Amino acid sequence: MAKSRNRLYEGMYILSATLSDEARQKALDKIISGIRDRGGEVHKIFDQGRKKLAYEVGGRREGHYYVLYFSTLTNNMDELWRDYHLNEDLIRFVTLNVPVVPEKIEFKPLSN
Repeated sequence: MAKSRNRLYEGMYILSATLSDEARQKALDKIISGIRDRGGEVHKIFDQGRKKLAYEVGGRREGHYYVLYFSTLTNNMDELWRDYHLNEDLIRFVTLNVPVVPEKIEFKPLSN
């Protein structure tokens, strides 16, 4: 069995755009508490705002994007992903292993 190590992750979370500000904050708090409850630490949160989705997902055309940088043990990721799949306010998510937490993030426009 592989040894579990503490790793730094970047997670992008798309929440339903139809949520009220209060409900959206509760949904984000649920994601954050899931990380912290498993001994993880959230280092930085970037609120990217409401954006149009590249394609319709479950009848939704827009979502509210958040990018979180957090560290946790590698064996916690399976449990976090299970929680994410059960969260009905979470439209999509992706988690990547990263080397550092950036000071700011910027997305360049696509060139034609």
